[in-house]
Amino acid sequence: MGASRLSSVSQADTDEGIGEFWDTHDFTDFDNPAIPDVKFEIICAVPIEVELFAALEKQAQQRGVQVETLVNLWLQQRLTEQMQKMSA
Repeated sequence: MGASRLSSVSQADTDEGIGEFWDTHDFTDFDNPAIPDVKFEIICAVPIEVELFAALEKQAQQRGVQVETLVNLWLQQRLTEQMQKMSA
């Protein structure tokens, strides 16, 4: 570690200083339970027939969007229509 750089947590400027710091500290000393440690994005895969996917790719390309965007848009539209029919 360069002399001008300090460790962000230990404020040590040498590898030895960082080691000494972590010999007496634990990462949980700096944990904030109010802030999530990681953010996950859940993605689901749904099998689609090859021919149907090819048609989706073509439509998406013509519209200038990704296939995922087009599929999500169309599914949302269809679900909205179905919910409106069910509530009528």
